[in-house]
Amino acid sequence: MRHGIAFRRLGRDSSHLKALLRNLTAALVRHERIKTTLPKAKELRRPAEKMITWAKRNTPVSREKVVAWLPEKDLVPKVFDVLAPRYAERQGGYTRVLKAGFRAKDQAPMAYIEFVDNDLPPLRAPRDKKANSTAPSSTTDAPNPDDLD
Repeated sequence: MRHGIAFRRLGRDSSHLKALLRNLTAALVRHERIKTTLPKAKELRRPAEKMITWAKRNTPVSREKVVAWLPEKDLVPKVFDVLAPRYAERQGGYTRVLKAGFRAKDQAPMAYIEFVDNDLPPLRAPRDKKANSTAPSSTTDAPNPDDLD
């Protein structure tokens, strides 16, 4: 049973996991969309969204936390000057994970993780509202038996 297990270990010890998440967070801030394995993308949501929340507070303590988390210090202005104002009105949910099939070599499930409301071209076409309606279709391709005579 998985009682009390708060996060995925991803087959790494604690220091390696922390370094992995810090580097993935830096790549996500730099490119605003990255492709990685599905478990890594799901685990990356937590520190990435927490970092945006720190940046929205814009206090000296929150700035220290962002500086301490990001391994590349040149990304700190982007977090505070670009990303924090973009999500000023949003109450969480700053990232999106989209499944991207399976990797060719080992069939690992892949996914894109991206910040929502970005300026990048969309990965998928937006869903049509009419296609998701629950009304049954009245047209059928089968001929009417009364019309055959």
